[in-house]
Amino acid sequence: MRRQISGSGHPSRLSHRRFSLPNSKLFPIVLRMENYQSSLDAAFHSLADPTRRAVISRLTKGPAPVKELAEPFAMGLPAFMKHLRVLEKDGLISSEKIGRVRTCRVNSERLTAAETWLCEQRRLWQAGTDRLADYVETQMSRSIENAE
Repeated sequence: MRRQISGSGHPSRLSHRRFSLPNSKLFPIVLRMENYQSSLDAAFHSLADPTRRAVISRLTKGPAPVKELAEPFAMGLPAFMKHLRVLEKDGLISSEKIGRVRTCRVNSERLTAAETWLCEQRRLWQAGTDRLADYVETQMSRSIENAE
């Protein structure tokens, strides 16, 4: 049986219209795309909160115990632990408990994936603004030539 990916932009919606790949080739591609998208969704969900961004920022300097991470925030430890659970569930941090101390560290691979996506978007926007600037300069030079 052959399945086809629709041109709708959503990789998990299969249709019999556009591209055709054998099952053995289709599913790894679709799964990779869905996993990449879901990991980005999870990363941006975590990074949407200022407390979690501050925790990530601190952890980029090195691992830290929960008590140290919680100190700068005006909230109880149970509320702070909810933030850590979100970060850990979304794969941006990992934690390890040794004795009574839980130490957290950042998962740089997940951050790199989000950064890579942002850099791609920045390149697209910069290319668009560069084309716009070229167009404006061309139009202005034409209008100056026509005025002379």
